[in-house]
Amino acid sequence: MSKFTIPDRVLYICTGSKCAKRGGKSLYKIAKSFAKHQEGELDIEVVRIECTDRCDYAPICTLQPGNIWLKEYSEKEILKLLKSINQSPEAI
Repeated sequence: MSKFTIPDRVLYICTGSKCAKRGGKSLYKIAKSFAKHQEGELDIEVVRIECTDRCDYAPICTLQPGNIWLKEYSEKEILKLLKSINQSPEAI
């Protein structure tokens, strides 16, 4: 039986039609790769979701726990967020 672990943080990235057109799919891939190869004390999981119904602000993502929402984010902003979580988890 495999061991089930609960991640410390979960980043949900919308890859619905409008978010995908504005870079959501590529940002999901980058964030997923970062989380997979990161070296840090936190376990970060990246989850693709279909729609948050906030299409005017695409692309959208949310970080849990903490209920942090990002709108119209870029690759640079996502990587900066993930690095900051990894370096100082209590700051987020």
